[in-house]
Amino acid sequence: MKKLTCIVVDDDEIDQLMIVSFVKRFPHLELIGVFSDAAAAFIFCQENQVEVLFLDVDMPGMGGLELRKKLAAIPVCIFVTAHSGHALESFELETLDYIVKPLKFDRFSKTIARIDEFAQIKTKAFLYDSNIGGDSIYIKEGHEKTKVSLHEILYLEALKDYTLLVTSQKRHCVFSGLGTLLKENHFQSFVRIHRSFAVPKLSIEKINATELTLVNAIVLPIGRSYRETINGLIP
Repeated sequence: MKKLTCIVVDDDEIDQLMIVSFVKRFPHLELIGVFSDAAAAFIFCQENQVEVLFLDVDMPGMGGLELRKKLAAIPVCIFVTAHSGHALESFELETLDYIVKPLKFDRFSKTIARIDEFAQIKTKAFLYDSNIGGDSIYIKEGHEKTKVSLHEILYLEALKDYTLLVTSQKRHCVFSGLGTLLKENHFQSFVRIHRSFAVPKLSIEKINATELTLVNAIVLPIGRSYRETINGLIP
């Protein structure tokens, strides 16, 4: 597996050491910088190629959310913070995962699995054929095609220039941004609820101020700019 360069930014020395120790357990993660303040991390990233950010949210001076905005071009961002209240805001900034302290290795391992999946997606060009008609599409994975019925898709998840089509059996990937995909006729029954997510309109069961629940009990966040549209879907 290709090595992924990463940095850790956390002003708490104990938490910083723990994240570093966890990162070092994964040989394909290449730790190239450890910082106690965001300003120094920003300068470093201007001069070095960084692929994964592990960021605290609340730090003196520039916070982690502001740093992520400045480093939006870096593919993967993981927030590791003691404050769960920033989770919704962080996902507006193309966050791959949000870990709430105290940090546990089992939880960190799940995050690394997500990073690995994202890295694999970037090395493959899965395409879909939208011209077959009906309620199905074909996902091309190498030389093979997999037929996917639209009613089997639980939700769509954006990963920069790619989109995951999540079913109960598998997470398919297409080489198309979420916004572009939703313009296709096949996906007119889906509604965008967040910068990172879109769901079938008929699958929405319950809505509150910050999240919605689908009929299959999946809970997803609602982006601030999408609330008005979503509230109009349920009487």
